[in-house]
Amino acid sequence: MRAGRRTGRVPAAALLAAAMVLPAAGPAAADGEKVRLPVMPARLDAGDPCTGGSKARATAVPWEQQNLQLARTWTFGRGAGVKVAVVDTGVSAQAPTLAGRVSAVGSAGVDCVGHGTFVAGLIAAAPAKNVRVAGVAQESRIIAVRGTDERGAATAASVAAGIRAATDAGAKVVQVSPALAADSAGLASAVKYAAAHDALVVAAATPDPARASPGREPEPPRDYWPASAPGVLSVIDMDARGTRPDGAPATRGADLAAPGDGVVGVGPRGTGHFIGSGASFAAAYAAGTAALVRSAHPELSAAQTARRLTRTAYPADVPRLDPYAAVTSVPDPVRRTEAVRDDSVVMPPGNGSGGATRRAVWIAVGGGSLALLVAWAALVAPRGRARGWRPAGRRPVAGTTGD
Repeated sequence: MRAGRRTGRVPAAALLAAAMVLPAAGPAAADGEKVRLPVMPARLDAGDPCTGGSKARATAVPWEQQNLQLARTWTFGRGAGVKVAVVDTGVSAQAPTLAGRVSAVGSAGVDCVGHGTFVAGLIAAAPAKNVRVAGVAQESRIIAVRGTDERGAATAASVAAGIRAATDAGAKVVQVSPALAADSAGLASAVKYAAAHDALVVAAATPDPARASPGREPEPPRDYWPASAPGVLSVIDMDARGTRPDGAPATRGADLAAPGDGVVGVGPRGTGHFIGSGASFAAAYAAGTAALVRSAHPELSAAQTARRLTRTAYPADVPRLDPYAAVTSVPDPVRRTEAVRDDSVVMPPGNGSGGATRRAVWIAVGGGSLALLVAWAALVAPRGRARGWRPAGRRPVAGTTGD
């Protein structure tokens, strides 16, 4: 959320320390042969044809699924009963791995660009035969909402209308892909409307990178909307090394970091895969995790879900999303009160918290023992020297002194 602004730059050392598994460069087939995937566009220029199906399939587990420990998290739930809205270019009803779980608002069931379908797949795609690419919350339901025009161009008015439509459709999590350079009264009102209806808005902290322009200077860090609005969970993208991609748009603040560079997902039609980069895909992983949390812990409000995601994240300059900890951590029974409900959590085994606590206890005990030993020596040593280090109560033998 926006209560504590953080830098949008993710330190490599901090994120690499937290990373569990880093993959070989690029997606691979089951036999180890590299697969070259087409790039999923964020928008289409005038005259560009609609994005078709991909003929390439990535059958190995993508790096981002390994990095987020999703296989481990799925043993505790897969998002059943939660509706997640995707405010984007639409979500294609022809995507096989989303079949039967997509409901569209208006014409949003058609996706010419393919970007919204890709995002929906990261959130909820079911695994296919001989393919291990899957969404975070595979049993959640997707609400397709058009937040752009048919070519992918977004305005404050189109995004605001999308957020309101998603909320009215009963979404408990609203993923917003567009990141706009300016706020508006209508956009701010739409975010407040979602919060009032207990819908968590998860937004890309920066726009997806545009097509390369040789010699173009990178823009300075700035705020983007609706990610910068109060109550919105803002998410920045990172690559397999744990850093922001070179040339990626910079922001002055983000709540979470998640995989978003070179991630693998589905297209608007067919069984093939695409590769994509941008903060919108990182927001998709965060939105999918929010769906897992709201399914496993239905008593939590939207605001409490957001706090849970940030407080169970890996410590870093921008906290790194940890789905396993977000789903399995339990409220601390000692500190839990109505006033601070869910503000304190106990980390699950395997996150290092138990070892760190034991080390802290032993360090404290050792330090206290050393202090007592020093105090005892300061008191006893002078008396010992005076008695010639003989036991107390015995007189010196004739011919000796007490020195």
